[in-house]
Amino acid sequence: MSSLSQRHLLGIKNITAKDIELIFETADTFKEVINRPIKKVPSLRDVTIANIFFENSTRTRLSFELAEKRLSADVVNFSASNSSVKKGETLLDTVHNILAMKVDMVVMRHASVGAPHFLSRHIKANIVNAGDGTHEHPTQALLDTFSIREKLGDVQGKKVAIIGDILHSRVALSNIFALQKLGAKVMVCGPPTLLPKFIASLGVQVELDVKKALEWCDVANVLRIQLERQQIKYFPSLREYALYYGITKKMLDNLKKQIVIMHPGPINRGVELSSDAADSAHSIILDQVENGVAVRMAVLYLLAGATA
Repeated sequence: MSSLSQRHLLGIKNITAKDIELIFETADTFKEVINRPIKKVPSLRDVTIANIFFENSTRTRLSFELAEKRLSADVVNFSASNSSVKKGETLLDTVHNILAMKVDMVVMRHASVGAPHFLSRHIKANIVNAGDGTHEHPTQALLDTFSIREKLGDVQGKKVAIIGDILHSRVALSNIFALQKLGAKVMVCGPPTLLPKFIASLGVQVELDVKKALEWCDVANVLRIQLERQQIKYFPSLREYALYYGITKKMLDNLKKQIVIMHPGPINRGVELSSDAADSAHSIILDQVENGVAVRMAVLYLLAGATA
């Protein structure tokens, strides 16, 4: 069996285009598995995976847990809000205690940038980064790019606009890395206050007008306004943001071509996307959710070094 070039999935920046293609090919197989009457395979039987979430999560956590169970892994769920972390226990002590229970793999989300990287230097288990601060969210980028490949046939040469709160988004950075590794052209669009100063140095186009971005792109990946990560006000109000950067079905219908609409969720309906745009024929948002399980199954399977 082919294997990934890395022992961990810490970020898209760390892996190769060949790794991404291998994950996609493996995910193709697992997508067939999850659409058949018996949805489980014994690939990771006797492998124990700990989901350690220091930040709230619904979709990512459920998607990982479902992927693990579809692979027949033993699953341990850990939530920081109900743990000894509240009593002052350190990250390293927490994980050492979990590993003492003979855990083989750790899926971790943490508010601090670099937390999974820190962990990977101190423990032997495979680490999957489920989001670290405003840094990276590699499996989200993989499922997004996989969904583009599925919808359009290929990622190479496609024009993808990432629209919204780029500054606070870990999804944006991982998507930029993944898309560029596979030969796509990337544009970012949003208010100047929500675009990082370094963003142009990543080789992406920068656009401030959402209508121009929609006219340019084949795919628009629309991001949520992350109010929970904003310490100051970056725009006057959500109503004003929606007025200048919100995408409606009317805007999509007025384009001279059909484009694909994506969103990593959760959607702030009426802010970055109107309901009729989110639920339109342009949208592949629910396909992203389904593909998330298959892609995460592929990542876990390949990292575990399982044999077919």
